[in-house]
Amino acid sequence: MLTQIKGLHHVTSMASDARQNNAFFTGLLGLRRVKKTVNFDAPDVYHLYYGDEVGSAGTVMTYFPFPHIAKGHRGTGEVSETAFAVPEGSLDFWRGRLEHAGVEGIAADERFGETRLRFLGPDGDSFALVEVADDPRAPFAGGPVPTEQGIHGFRGVTMLLRDTGATAGLLKLMGYEELDRNGGLTRLALKGGNGADIVDLEARPDAPRAREGAGSVHHVAFAVEDRAAQLQVRKALLTAGAHVTPVIDRDYFWAIYFRTPDGVLFEVATHEPGFARDEDPAHLGEALKLPDQHAHLRTRLEQSLPAIAN
Repeated sequence: MLTQIKGLHHVTSMASDARQNNAFFTGLLGLRRVKKTVNFDAPDVYHLYYGDEVGSAGTVMTYFPFPHIAKGHRGTGEVSETAFAVPEGSLDFWRGRLEHAGVEGIAADERFGETRLRFLGPDGDSFALVEVADDPRAPFAGGPVPTEQGIHGFRGVTMLLRDTGATAGLLKLMGYEELDRNGGLTRLALKGGNGADIVDLEARPDAPRAREGAGSVHHVAFAVEDRAAQLQVRKALLTAGAHVTPVIDRDYFWAIYFRTPDGVLFEVATHEPGFARDEDPAHLGEALKLPDQHAHLRTRLEQSLPAIAN
């Protein structure tokens, strides 16, 4: 069993409108936009990052907003829900805030003894707020949500699968342990992680396969401290039979990618070098930052990409 993985690093999804996406995460949920850059493979599309004050691993939700993208269809073989941790007693505040904003799909539930509030994002993305006691991670203090009710970071993700056995085995190799089961749900957790420690696997053998589009999670990333730890994880995954990419420089972290047996795209990303590598921490996410290979496109991109309020 690996010990290098520290929990989630980030979750990356797809959206249909950059301005709407930015307003939802910064204006409604109160996260900080910590980076405004572009998709490495499609530079005409933003890559937007939202998180805590500095974009700590385990707090960062990222988006590719593709204009005119078709809406995704929920199904198996995907991350079906992303859950954020909020302080105990804050869900009444959040229900009122979400209802006032006209957010759809608001519903309270309980899972493995945790009190939750589910809701949908602008593109039908599935989210939950989970009350967590004594989470030491500090919410972003510079946004519109009071820190007493603010989002600490991720609690975890849910994956919808036809069969959970193979993915559960992979996660156990990655250091997760099974905590509980309830019907078709299996909860795995990483002890001593970064707070974004939970992966729930939901078995739906008769459900259709997911079709990726706006509102779909593109990939989920797991955190390691540095490149040395990442290489150890890569070696173990290759030995276990996973098809793992070479290490890729993503400017703000180093990444490797592989798919689970059920088709979910996993990434393992480093803490280093972080989002302040090319921007003053006081001004994270304000200027358009471009990868070196796309720097020559700056004039065109600044004209073609939609303006986003800071």
